[in-house]
Amino acid sequence: MKKINVLIIAFTLITSLAFSQSKDEQRIRELEKHWTALLDQGDTDALLKIWTEEYVVNNPKGKIVTPTDIVALMKSGHVFPKVERIIEKITFNGNMAIVMGKELQQPADMTPDQKDWIPRRFTNVWVKNKKEWQLAGRQSAQICE
Repeated sequence: MKKINVLIIAFTLITSLAFSQSKDEQRIRELEKHWTALLDQGDTDALLKIWTEEYVVNNPKGKIVTPTDIVALMKSGHVFPKVERIIEKITFNGNMAIVMGKELQQPADMTPDQKDWIPRRFTNVWVKNKKEWQLAGRQSAQICE
C-alpha cells in the first residue's frame, strides 16, 4: 500500500511540474507572436512594457542596440520588415526561457513572397519578473549559404 501511495504522490508531482512548464512554454509562444505583432504595428509603448529595461539586441547587422535606440528609430519613421518566426526549441532555466529557431525576414523591397525572404537564426532570452515574462535579450543573424 505504501508503494502505491508513493507512486501516486510521485506521479502527481511529476504531472504538475510538466503542466507548469508547458503552461510557461505556451505563454512564451504567445509572447513571441505578440511582441512581433507590436513591432509590426510600431507600438513602442507596448513594446517597452514587454522588454526589460536592460533589453539588448545584437541585430543582424552586428550592431548592439537598446530600447532607446529602437524606439528612436521607430519614431523617426523606420518600419521593420515583417518576420515569420519558427520556434524550434524553448529551454527553461529557473526564471529564464531561451527561445531558439529560424526566422524569415521580408527583404528591403518588401516582397510578400516568402520564398524570397531572408533566412536567419535567432535566440531570444525571456526572464520572469514578478508575475510576467519579459524579453531581456535577442540575437539574430542571417544564414550564409
